[in-house]
Amino acid sequence: MNLTKILVVSPMYKDLQIVIEKEVTDKTFRFIPENEFSQSDLSWADALVSFNLKADYDYSHLKWVHSLGAGVDRFLYKKDWNEAVLLTRTICSFGQRIAEYCLSYILKDLQLHDVFQNQQQLKSWKQHTPKLVGDQKVLVYGTGEIGQMIAKVFSGLGVDVFGVSLSGQEKANFKEVMKLDFHTSRLSEMNYIINTLPLTEKTEKIFNDIIFCQLKSAGFINVGRGASVDEGALLKALSGNHISYAVLDVFSQEPLLENNPLWRHPRVFITPHISAVTTPNEGAACFINTLKNIEANKPLKNKVDTKRGY
Repeated sequence: MNLTKILVVSPMYKDLQIVIEKEVTDKTFRFIPENEFSQSDLSWADALVSFNLKADYDYSHLKWVHSLGAGVDRFLYKKDWNEAVLLTRTICSFGQRIAEYCLSYILKDLQLHDVFQNQQQLKSWKQHTPKLVGDQKVLVYGTGEIGQMIAKVFSGLGVDVFGVSLSGQEKANFKEVMKLDFHTSRLSEMNYIINTLPLTEKTEKIFNDIIFCQLKSAGFINVGRGASVDEGALLKALSGNHISYAVLDVFSQEPLLENNPLWRHPRVFITPHISAVTTPNEGAACFINTLKNIEANKPLKNKVDTKRGY
């Protein structure tokens, strides 16, 4: 693939420029912020590096599009994609970051942080016994790179980690991987549910009454995509104690609207899509490595199957 002109569109375009132009000297680049992105810039380029496709522009002439994020639903979900255009995504420390994010909220629950914080406010000295993380069962939806890292970190602490995927193919560090279509009978056993699934037409609002009603006071953590969750069903499950608490890092609309009832729910913890942030150094490193592999005609482990959506 002959690439000469590469357009980089990102809020962190200046930081990316510093790193990339030191390493790649045989290409012509344009580094611009998202609000200055235009069709003329796109028409100039052979390749695009960005977090998403914001405008209704024609991308079909490009040879390569590289996502600065791990997810690619902003490129593919309910969009037509020219199969001749290579699509790759960023792979870096996302799995480790998300595993630590999820672990922090589970340990917070097991160690009764909120209970003891409330008692401190009341000056109440009352002992409660924290639970052990190794006694828990965790179900991870999505057994790709991120799900596998969660399984590795959690299983290393003695947790029984179960997985759900479309194929049901066994993966390392999972006690069992179940097919998406045949897993619901096990939901009542689980202490915590973690969603890492990409957003596709198959996963839109997959977390609904059918799943939530079978849980027995489980913790729910969403680090996948917001549109995978039916928010009305989630609120109902919280009210019915099918879900003991929810940790939400992603939403269908971001920023989350001020009038959304999730903001005010006492057992919902909201973070602003920070469980796996792309840093300029890591984003640039993955882009540069992918570019080198493309030009050397080497296999691309971060190539996206555009028909499957991930």
